[in-house]
Amino acid sequence: MPTNKRYDKVLTKTEKIKRAQSAKNEDVEFSAEQADAQDLEAIRRSEAADRRQERIINDSE
Repeated sequence: MPTNKRYDKVLTKTEKIKRAQSAKNEDVEFSAEQADAQDLEAIRRSEAADRRQERIINDSE
């Protein structure tokens, strides 16, 4: 049986939200005690990117 998946499919809003939520829940261990300035900057940039992505999804309603 062929298992061709279409990657050019337009996602519904629900599918976009599910993917965004699953991406946020990655299994990553973080230690604030061992974090340096670059780690903290990466966290800030990641949170800003998450906010932008959520805004894009919500604006497309």
